[in-house]
Amino acid sequence: MSQLADQFLVIGDWLTIHVTVIILTLAGVVFTISTRGVQFRHFGRMVKAVLGSRQGAKGGISSFQAFTISLAARVGIGNVFGVAYALMAGGPGAIFWMWIVALLGMSTAFFEATTAQIFKVRTSDGAFVGGPAYYLSRGLKKRWLGIVFALITVITCAFSITMVQSNAISATMEGYGVATPALTATALVVFTGVVVIGGIRRVARVTEILAPLMATIYVILAFVIVLINITEVPRLFGMIFASAFSPEPLVGGLGGGILAALINGVKRGLFSNEAGQGTAPNAAATATAAHPVQQGLIQSLGVFVDTIIVCTATAFVILLAGKEVWIDPSSNPGTLTTSSVAASLGSWTVVPMALMIFVLAYSSIIAAYVYSEVNLRFFTDSSVATWTVRVISVVSVALGALFPLDIVWNTVDIAMALMTAFNLVGLLLLVRWGMGALKDYESQIKAGKEPQFVATDNKFLPGPLEGDAWT
Repeated sequence: MSQLADQFLVIGDWLTIHVTVIILTLAGVVFTISTRGVQFRHFGRMVKAVLGSRQGAKGGISSFQAFTISLAARVGIGNVFGVAYALMAGGPGAIFWMWIVALLGMSTAFFEATTAQIFKVRTSDGAFVGGPAYYLSRGLKKRWLGIVFALITVITCAFSITMVQSNAISATMEGYGVATPALTATALVVFTGVVVIGGIRRVARVTEILAPLMATIYVILAFVIVLINITEVPRLFGMIFASAFSPEPLVGGLGGGILAALINGVKRGLFSNEAGQGTAPNAAATATAAHPVQQGLIQSLGVFVDTIIVCTATAFVILLAGKEVWIDPSSNPGTLTTSSVAASLGSWTVVPMALMIFVLAYSSIIAAYVYSEVNLRFFTDSSVATWTVRVISVVSVALGALFPLDIVWNTVDIAMALMTAFNLVGLLLLVRWGMGALKDYESQIKAGKEPQFVATDNKFLPGPLEGDAWT
């Protein structure tokens, strides 16, 4: 079994280097240049859009709720374990490449969400669904592409990602003596079951509170640690930048070198902020927004919050803990962040950190369920199929908490690489639609109007748009 896990790891690393890194970088550069840096030019509007988007259509999902669903998925173990792993395997320079991936990825996230909004469809109960499966099918007129993507997403989100998150929770709770795997599994099954039974709308109500609250508490905790060690911050930046371009590790005992930093920064950056992966657009499409670009800007901000703020906070906490903590060869990515917080603030933080990781990963679990249900609806509106996915999600939570999952962890990288490739190639081919929506939005802003999108006879779009979502 371990040999099979190792083989999956080799395949995942190869795909990361030869597929994910190249396509992510290319797409981010193309989208940034095409939009003249939409993620920088409209940063103020991103914040304004998030703060003013709490109201949706009656019975629908607001833009803010869609934002918090994707934020719940983003701000999870990738921000805690992923950053620790990137530091251990790639050195401090990996953080620099995570920043680059995020800044370029903000434009990618903008196009993902905007395109998902353009091609979303209305379901029989009046809700909206959409995402890569829908824009690959409707935009490129290639239904088989949508089917392949939806199938990969349902399996990955309802099974693999759910198991990975619950496995991380279980290992953390057991490692610090907070709870046994059986107790953790029971708690997760109850909490997950109660929420997913209510469907996407209930998940939206939970994440609307949970995701911003946990992200804020975590960042405040990190900010306190940084303030205590404020004189060390310039040295940390110097270490990160120097390590990012160093051909050899700068610190003995720690992973590094430019290639290791680049690979691990990109891989863990993608796992954390999900830009280009094709998962977040599934949440973005569910929102009742006045204009597709509004949701694009909101989702772009989510990448900034996840990586530039939360992941950087984790990196600084680890690096400030001292070399004796983060250079130790026996260090475990699953406990490194918690140990680093304890080194700065005291051992009393261990249990609160374990509980915080529980909530962060739990919010990612219920967000992953949303992604699986949205993609399931690409095939069918059957209530039997929907309940089947709900049951699979809950069972996967239990299995992940109870059993070692080396193979599942390694297959997630493969699934993410495949999803990223399908999604980004599709977005690059559909770039005219996203650009058309952006031009429509900016023309209305220039005219002093509050942007409202109407697809019928829209001169900025490259062609007619089927469906009743934007008529």
